[in-house]
Amino acid sequence: MSLRRRSLLLAGVGGAAALATLGNAAAAAAAPEPPVFDFDTGNFIDFFSPTDENAGVSRSASIFAPMDVTIFIWINHLTVLAWFDAVAPYHPTAVGVHTRFARRPATESATNRNLNIAVIHASYQVVKGVVPEQTAVIRQMLTTLGLNPDDESVDPTTPVGIGNLAGKGVIAARARDGMNLLGDDGRRYNPRPFADYTGYQPVNTAYELTNPSRWQPQLTPHRRRLGAGTADKGVFTVQHFVTPQMGLVKPNAFDSPSRFRLAAPDHTDHRRRADYKRSVDEMLAASAGLTDAQKVNAEFFDNKLLGIGQALAVACRNHDRQQQLGVQGWAHVFFVDSTAVFDALVGVWHQKAKYDAVRPASAIRHVYGHRSVTAWGGPGKGTVHDMPADEWASYLNVGDHPEYPSGSTTLCSASAQSLRRFFGDDVLDWRFRIPAGWTLVEPGITPANAMELYWPTWTAYVKDCGMSRVWGGVHFRKTIERSIEFGGQFGDLAYEYVRRYIDGDVKD
Repeated sequence: MSLRRRSLLLAGVGGAAALATLGNAAAAAAAPEPPVFDFDTGNFIDFFSPTDENAGVSRSASIFAPMDVTIFIWINHLTVLAWFDAVAPYHPTAVGVHTRFARRPATESATNRNLNIAVIHASYQVVKGVVPEQTAVIRQMLTTLGLNPDDESVDPTTPVGIGNLAGKGVIAARARDGMNLLGDDGRRYNPRPFADYTGYQPVNTAYELTNPSRWQPQLTPHRRRLGAGTADKGVFTVQHFVTPQMGLVKPNAFDSPSRFRLAAPDHTDHRRRADYKRSVDEMLAASAGLTDAQKVNAEFFDNKLLGIGQALAVACRNHDRQQQLGVQGWAHVFFVDSTAVFDALVGVWHQKAKYDAVRPASAIRHVYGHRSVTAWGGPGKGTVHDMPADEWASYLNVGDHPEYPSGSTTLCSASAQSLRRFFGDDVLDWRFRIPAGWTLVEPGITPANAMELYWPTWTAYVKDCGMSRVWGGVHFRKTIERSIEFGGQFGDLAYEYVRRYIDGDVKD
């Protein structure tokens, strides 16, 4: 197995979700070659974080589809927690969240070797606990790196023992955090990991919209990824609210998501007919006016491996040049960001379950029925003027959860604010090259010419992240505006929470 980033991608925000995608590269493993990772000078977190050159692999990850957001973020957060706990004893002041080790002598962190070994073993323990089907692939990675995957030491004076204990400690703390990892909440037999146990039932069915303000599950092809040829032919499925229990999961920096206020989605209240129709018409106008750049942005941010995960790595690399973050610094930054995103997701899912708001596709059909509208006509068709409204489709696949607030927008806003606080500026400076024909919805067609996405600041990044959901046809404009504001507070709380652990200013 090659360990070069070009051929072996641990794509993702940096956690177990990233490690799970190793399966893509494992199948293509070639003859052994000398490892290119230097334990003494290298940084495992940086080395296996996404880059522009391997972004294409992340778009085809076999374990996580672009919008498997709740499980992806949950698994990622557990891994980043394990990283933080694994490097804490090598830091002058930091203390772990779920495991506390005696401070190690400064000589043990004179190079990166012990830090890297601890982080890798912590990752391995998390993967075994939450993505066990990928254990064989991760074992192969450890073996290629010269580590022993069968070393289950729990000696808290060694990097292997510290890593193993950190990973196991996180799994023990989070196995019963409300996400239903074990699949036995509410049932005695035949567990269903991550299944709903809240009893959520939609007001509307996929076949009838009885309440135009509430979420309607879509009847969709049996597929989870963008692009032609990804569906089971002739097989259709009715959406279910994915992991509605996410709103009940234990957050980090606050006690309950009910403390956060978010105004009701009056712009999609069908009793306010003018506001409702205005929201629908804004969506149709966005659909009719789609440009190549907007389509590219929609797909880019729809894939959380790219839109959120890579931004974090870019920020770390840009600031690492001046601040010399090292393995510990990267672990701290990832923990700040992961906490912001994770806690924001808990808040978002609480609100989604509370308001159960209608998606644009259902609202457009409700307002215009079979009348003709002007909109994007589907892959390769451009803008058409004679589309029956009940045949309208969004550019992106419709998420399998209620519309309000926007999860993607809230997470981008939370992530950006946490990193502004950590680095003390609004600078992102990220350029991402897009070749002609890059999109999955219109492969070979869009964009017509190569282009470059560029975000000089986090502010610009958050704006595009939010608007990409309007261009993709899956969120209303007013929802985006409110979600940006809603997300920022989670970034502030996350930074202050993690800062206390970095400084050792926490109670035992």
